[in-house]
Amino acid sequence: MVTPSATAKTREKPSGLQDGASAAAAFLAAIGREVRRNRAKRGMTRRQLAQASATSERYLAQIESGAGNPSVSVLRAIAQAFDLPCAALLPEAGARNAALGAILDLVAQVPESDLPALARDIENRVVAPEQSDRAQRIALVGLRGAGKSTLGQMLAQHLDCPFIELDRVVAEDYGASIPDLIEMSGTATFRRHERSALDRIVTANDTAVITTAGGIVSNPETYALLLRRTHTIWIKAKPEDHMSRVIAQGDFRPMAQNRQAMADLVAILDARRADYARAEAELDTSGNTIKQSFGKLLQLVSPWLGRDP
Repeated sequence: MVTPSATAKTREKPSGLQDGASAAAAFLAAIGREVRRNRAKRGMTRRQLAQASATSERYLAQIESGAGNPSVSVLRAIAQAFDLPCAALLPEAGARNAALGAILDLVAQVPESDLPALARDIENRVVAPEQSDRAQRIALVGLRGAGKSTLGQMLAQHLDCPFIELDRVVAEDYGASIPDLIEMSGTATFRRHERSALDRIVTANDTAVITTAGGIVSNPETYALLLRRTHTIWIKAKPEDHMSRVIAQGDFRPMAQNRQAMADLVAILDARRADYARAEAELDTSGNTIKQSFGKLLQLVSPWLGRDP
C-alpha cells in the first residue's frame, strides 16, 4: 500500500529541475522588468510598443509580467523599437555589465553631496576637454508641464541670447512634425535627427538657452552630449502639476483614450528620475509663481555665466 506522503514524494520534481525552473522564471521576470522600465522611460503605451515592434499587446503584457518567454527575434524587435541593442534587455549582459554593476555598487556608497564632483572626475578621465566645454549654454530638461518653455524664453530674453527648442529644430530639419516623423520613419530615425541637431546647436552657439523633449534621456548618447556640452537643469514639478498645467494649456492628449493617465505619468517620472537627476542642478516649480521660479533659475545659472542674477 502506498501512503499519501509517499505518493506526494513521487510527484515532486528533482531539486535540480526545481532550481532550474526558478532560475528561468526569475530570468523571464527580469526581462519583463527591463521591457516595462524602458517603455515607461520613453513614455510609450503598450499599444505604441506593439505597433513599433509588430508584437501583440497581449503578448507584450505577458512578457512584462514575466509570464511570456519571448524568442530572440521578438526581443530584437522590441529592442529596435527602443533603439537599443538586444542585449540591453537581458539581465545578464556579460562582463561589462558586471563591471558596471560593481561601479554602481561603489557609487551607491558615495554621499549625495559628493556625486557631482565624482561625475566630473569620471568625465575628466574619459572625455577629451574640447568635448566637455559647456561655455554659457543652458539646457532645460524635464517632462512637459514643468515650465521649461516659459522659463527658457524668459531666461534667453534676460541674457539676450538665442532660445532654441530642440524638437522645433528637428521638425524644421525633417520638414514634418515630430509625431509625423516618428510615425513615418520610426523612433530610431527621430533620435538620429535629434542627436545631429543637438551637435550642430552646441557647435554654433557658445551662449544659448536650449529646451529639450522629456524623452531625450532615453537616448544615452544624445543625453550624454547634452550633459557634457551644456549646463543642464532639471525643471521638475509634482505629477499633478505636470498634468494640470498641460491641460490648462488646452492640450488634452495626456487624457485622450487613457484612463490611467496619472499612473502612466508617475511611471514615466519614476523611470526617468535617475537620468534627470544627472543634471547639474534641479529646479522644482511646484508651489511657485512663474516670477518666483524665474528668480530661482537666475540664482542657479549666474555662477556659470560669471554675472550677477
